[in-house]
Amino acid sequence: MLAQGSGGLQESAKSEGWKSAVHRYVKLYNQAEIDRFPAPFGDIVADGDHLYRFGQRLARLREQELLRGILPSRSETSAELLRISESGTLSEVSVLIELRVRRTIEHQGRTYSEERFDRERLWLAADGGEYVISRIEPIVSERRPRFSSSHSSHAGEFADELALAAENKPQSIPYINYDVLPFFKHGRAGIRYRRDLAAAYADRWWNEANPAYENFEVNCTNYISQCLFAGSAPMNYTGKRASGWWYRGFSGGRENWSYSWAVANALQLYLSASHNSSLRATVVDSADQLALGDVIIYDWGGDNRYQHSTIVTAFDAAGMPLVNANTVPSRHRYWDYQDSYAWTENTRYRFFHIADEF
Repeated sequence: MLAQGSGGLQESAKSEGWKSAVHRYVKLYNQAEIDRFPAPFGDIVADGDHLYRFGQRLARLREQELLRGILPSRSETSAELLRISESGTLSEVSVLIELRVRRTIEHQGRTYSEERFDRERLWLAADGGEYVISRIEPIVSERRPRFSSSHSSHAGEFADELALAAENKPQSIPYINYDVLPFFKHGRAGIRYRRDLAAAYADRWWNEANPAYENFEVNCTNYISQCLFAGSAPMNYTGKRASGWWYRGFSGGRENWSYSWAVANALQLYLSASHNSSLRATVVDSADQLALGDVIIYDWGGDNRYQHSTIVTAFDAAGMPLVNANTVPSRHRYWDYQDSYAWTENTRYRFFHIADEF
């Protein structure tokens, strides 16, 4: 009994040991968010590649914020352990962690907050009586599109996703589309885009999924489409996945939506084209030409494959957009995303000014 009890105490101490190492890492991470200089990770993080990557990111943001005149006055980082895998002897531990960062910014006499949730996978190894983080892998969901821009060749992936949705999710109610049901038309000359409602919806659902819709592993464009629809942008229902912009809901034994509703590259193509009715947009040259409720779509590699979408929900003191996103939950984040590991020197942006009336 004593031997078993002693072993249990040893295991408990080891468990507290790796948790203590994670706690210390989060504290140092938060300090780096304030200072924009690498914290003294050396004795706890042995992953030189990640330390270099992290240092490069901080240097990029430090330079950007100096140019913008930004002064970060406070940072709060909390963490949630999403998944834990321990070896039998606790000599190795793998942890999926979500870092929830809230930074308070002072900018030209104004104060505002920006928030984001980042995920990282940490590998910890016992080193004598201490634990060292031997490897860190940022989970760069913005750069991992679930679906390609090649619609037909990935139909099987969509079918699998839909089957899973039908099995595991409460069925959503189909949306009425007036173009399909003409007897519901009200004869209005135009529909005004409610930018305030689009931004309010974005702030309500930035860090969780609206259960009225299907939720995807990469959910950014689905979320942006919901925001646009909440702002009264009318759907263009064609019944064909590769055309229009629509979300029908659960019908015929599955969830139904167009590629442009849920895929960044498809939404970019739809907004770039001219339309006589429904959702319309104008491509503008720069971020400072955007208004509340407008959309930015991101091509990280500069290869014309757009992988991420955001919506403008606020502005900094210089009038530059702050955006919301949902795959990596973000609220009032600076539009250029240089604080993301998805960003590269080749990143290109498409700026869409949504029509004021449809």
